[in-house]
This record gives sequence, structure tokens and C-alpha cells, in this order.
Amino acid sequence: MMAYLKENNKALKLYDTTDMNEISSEATEVRERINGNLVFFNHNIHLEPSNVCIHRCKFCSYRRDDDTASGAWSMSLDEIKEFCTKIFKPSMTEVHITGSVHPSRNFEYYVSIIRILRDLLPEQVAIKAYSAVEIDDMCISSGKTVEEILGTLKDAGLSALPGGGAEIFAHSVRSIIAPDKCDGNRWLQIHRTAHKLGIRSNCTMLFGHIENRAHRVDHLLKLKELQSETGGFDAFIPLLFKNRGNSLSYIVELNLSEILKTFAISRIVLDNIPHIKSYWPMLGKEVCGLTLLYGADDIDGTINDTTRIFSSAGSSEQKPSMSREELTAIASEFGYKAVERDSFYNIVEK
Repeated sequence: MMAYLKENNKALKLYDTTDMNEISSEATEVRERINGNLVFFNHNIHLEPSNVCIHRCKFCSYRRDDDTASGAWSMSLDEIKEFCTKIFKPSMTEVHITGSVHPSRNFEYYVSIIRILRDLLPEQVAIKAYSAVEIDDMCISSGKTVEEILGTLKDAGLSALPGGGAEIFAHSVRSIIAPDKCDGNRWLQIHRTAHKLGIRSNCTMLFGHIENRAHRVDHLLKLKELQSETGGFDAFIPLLFKNRGNSLSYIVELNLSEILKTFAISRIVLDNIPHIKSYWPMLGKEVCGLTLLYGADDIDGTINDTTRIFSSAGSSEQKPSMSREELTAIASEFGYKAVERDSFYNIVEK
């Protein structure tokens, strides 16, 4: 408890600083101690099977009530196979699958997606699929345990879990913004189980809505505690709330200094998680570049215009796609060397 309070107080004090150079310097010291002068990216695509969802998160601009709603989509297994066949390039190393919890899709559907992609794609392509929220709902709908769900998915070809669905762990906030999805303890339990089964994962935090700084710091410290226990997180991704087209649209989005402080404090607090990812489709390319001066060492990947989650919420990147050359240029502009990685941060030689 004493260690928690000490770290908690230090992080909150860092938030109070008005010296952006000081906080940048401290975060940079941690990121360069862990990752030197490297900035990582990968050649990836996203697969979002549907945006029809049983959950009604107030921050979400992506979901639809049912398949008849305007803007709704739900892909059949044949459509998924056709999409990946069309979009996949031989140099890609990851397919990232996440989307919604569709009311009429059963567990076998989600297992079948993994099997189809594992058969379709080269062995070296990682399949990073299904947030802890999706895993929890698979458990509820199938009556299976987390161990059974993850074991079946792993046997089918699942490589890793993404970090989505963490939002903010504090019940006082989560019960308002995401009242009908699994709570923070359940999210942590699912990732703990994945790590014990040898399935690595990422972790996230959604910030800039109704939470406060103390909620953010508490969230980070809970992630740090689990990482100390399992060592299974590869990267942490701070996700910025965007206010267009959702129930929290009255909230003014965070200013740049608060965004950069959150990245820096994440890097300083989470010194046992190797990478801090700056997700450019959400932040925009310019802010993404600035976060490299505040602890970030990963700028995600090429995406190839395959995600609509943040563009639907008002991100400046409405058709998110970047070339290797553009990703490399962002790193270079801020004094770092860009290197292409696979899903597990092995450098891909070109």
C-alpha cells in the first residue's frame, strides 16, 4: 500500500507541473533506457466484423443497435475471407480483429474467423483478436470458462489479445460510461488468464471523458501490478476520447498539454511494460509525432484504411492509412530511427 501511495502521489504531482520540458525529459529517460532511439511500427490491417453491439457505451460513436440501422454492417464468414484475401499483402505481419459484441453471433462464429484466417494467411502473420469484453461475452453466451474460451481460440490459431475494453477501471466512472460491460476486475482477470496460457496482450486506457487524473493514475497502477505478476503485456496504448456522435458529445476534448502529460506519466509509471504506443488514427499524425517526445516509442502501423472506430468519432484521420515511408518520416522528424516490427516486437528485416 505504501508503494502504491508513493507512486500515486508522484504521478499526480507530475500532472500538476507546468514545465513540459521537465516531464518530457523524465519520460524520455525511461523510454530511451528501455528502447534506445528506436520507434516501432508494423505493417498491419484491421478486421472489424460488425458494429452491431449489445453494449451501449456512452463514449462509442461506432456501434449500431441492429443490422437494419443506418451505417450498420455485419460480415459473414465468406465476406471476411473475401475481405482478407483482397486486402492482404505478402509483407504484412498482423491482422488485428476487434469490433462489437453482436447479439446473434455465437462462439463458433468467432472461432471460425480465427480458423479461416489461420488457413488463409502465412504462418508468420499474427492474429491479434478479441478484446477482453468480447471474451467475457463469449463466456456468457457459451457457458464456458475464460480458460476454455481462450484455449479454444489459441488452438484455432489466435496469437495475441488486443488491449481494448479497459476504458477506465474505476467503478464510479465505468458504471456511467460503460454500465453493461464487464468491470475492471474482470478485464484484468481475463488478461491474467491469457498470460498464464502463454497468450501475450496489450493494454489500454480511454482518457479525456468524465474521468479525472486520479482515475487515470489508479488505472495505470493496476496495470503495473498485473504486469509485475505476469509480465504478459507488450504495450500500453493511451486512447484519447473523441466527442463526435456519442452520448458524451457535450464534453470538450482535452488540450494538447494534458494529452502529452498523460503519455509521459504513462511511460514513467509503467516502467515494467516495454512499449507505449501512440495510436495515430486516433490522435492524428501531428500529435502522434509529438508524443514521441513524451515517452511513446511505437506508432502502430500502416492500417490501410481498415478501421472505422475512431474516424466515426471525429478523428482527423477519416481514411486512416500510412506508408512505411510516412511512418519512418514521423520518427525521423523527432530524432528517432523507425524500425518495422512484428506483433511481438521482433524487428522485421527488409
